[in-house]
Order: sequence, then C-alpha cells, then structure tokens
Amino acid sequence: MKPNTLSSPSASLPAIEVANLGIKYNLRLTRRNTLRESFKNLASRGSSQRDFWALRNVTFKLVHGESLAVIGPNGAGKSTLLQVLAGIIMPSEGSVDVRGQISSLLTLGAGFDQELTGRQNISLAGAFLGMDPGDMARRTPEIISFADIGQFIDAPIKTYSSGMRARLGFAIATSVDPDVLLLDEVLATGDQTFRAKSKARVLEIAAAAKAVVLVTHDMNWVTEFCNRAILLESGKVIAEGDPAEVVKIHEEHSERDRLAKAAALAAAGGSDLAAVAPRR
Repeated sequence: MKPNTLSSPSASLPAIEVANLGIKYNLRLTRRNTLRESFKNLASRGSSQRDFWALRNVTFKLVHGESLAVIGPNGAGKSTLLQVLAGIIMPSEGSVDVRGQISSLLTLGAGFDQELTGRQNISLAGAFLGMDPGDMARRTPEIISFADIGQFIDAPIKTYSSGMRARLGFAIATSVDPDVLLLDEVLATGDQTFRAKSKARVLEIAAAAKAVVLVTHDMNWVTEFCNRAILLESGKVIAEGDPAEVVKIHEEHSERDRLAKAAALAAAGGSDLAAVAPRR
C-alpha cells in the first residue's frame, strides 16, 4: 500500500496517477453494537463479513490541462475518491500520486472558522494553503469580488447560508493558482450568473495546463465542461472516456435500476397493485 503522495509538478508526468486504489471501512463497531457484542459477532461470522469497500481497483491517470468528471449514483464512492485525492483519507490498498499544489473545497470548508468573518477566513485559508500572508492579502479584493456576498463578507461564517459558504470557498480555492483543483458539486451552487462565472473560472484553470477533478450530478456540466469522465458504481470504475458516452451509460444504468426498483415494489405490493391498476 502506498499512501497519497504530493510531488513537484512536471509537464512530462501525469498530474494525478491512481493505481489499484482501494478504501475499506470496518463496520463491526457501530453505535448499536457494544465492543463485547462486536467481538461475539466477529467470532461467529468471520473476520471479513462486516468489511465494506467504498472503492476497489480504481485506476486512472489525469494529465495537466484535463478536466475529469466523476459521476455515478449516490453511494458510488465519488466523494470518497475526492477525499483520497485531497489527502484526507489514506488508501487501504494501491497508490495515489498527486503532483503539484492541491486546492480543494473539501479542505477549505473544513478549515473555515465559524466564529470568524468571511474576510478573516480568507486569511485563515491562505495560511492553511501555505501561502505568503502578503500574497493572500493582495488576492483578497478579487476573492471578495468574485464571491459576491456583499456586506456578509464582514459577518461571521456561522451566519452564512450553505450557498454563501460554497461561493466564498470556491472563490478562495480557485484564486490560488492550484496545479490540481478538486470540486464537489460546487458548480451547482448559486444563481445563473455565479454558475457562469464558476464555469469560466474553471475553464481558465484547465486552459492554464492545470488539472481539474469535478464530482457532480449535473450531466450538462459534464458534457459541456469536462473533456474526460469516469463512471463509478459500488466503488468500481464502470466506464471511462468521452464525457457524452460515459453520461449515456450512466443514464442507461440509472433507468435500468429505476425500472428494477419499480418492478420490485410492484411485486411486493402484488395483489393490492393489481386491484387498483386501471383496466384496459
């Protein structure tokens, strides 16, 4: 097992290189189980029955200048993958190599101090990212302008809506000229004007030979914004390649699953459904 490592960026090397990545969670200890009960379950059921793989055998590369969309149903492992790339979660198996400075709303959101103002949190985020205080101070007016949250910039973060926090986080994350930008559903935040600004900003970052990884449920963003896509299902890569083709597979699988669930519900409700079904 090789952990997430951060290397210096090089044009000849991928920005992100993931090989046979696996993330395993142990579900034996839960709020409903005491330690004694968990050991009893372990002895009676075996050691592997309560292990859950959030990701398994995930392998891909992303070069500088590419925008990668990660799509899939809820629980597929999309956000877990972003957390691994950000260095928040360590691999259970396999390796992850991210080259260059990473900027992520995942880490910035966690670093916000709820008692400090938005302006103060900009300085805090700069320190969190290891930036020179003077450099961050010079970037602050542009960050405030882009976030466009008005006088709330001098109000405590705890008074912000989730959308306002996301807008400020996005403005900070994309202002620091990252080599790798990780985004989780942020482009769905805000009004149409902010969405357009967000898209333009991320396109600028990708055009500057940076790497972008975006998790989203908005398929329009995938096909319009990204030049590659990965479909995750149950923690495994099901499809990878052209965004339009991967989106088509995702939509086909989603419809298949919807019909299967509807059929299961109909079977479970059998006689009752038959009684109320319209006659033809």
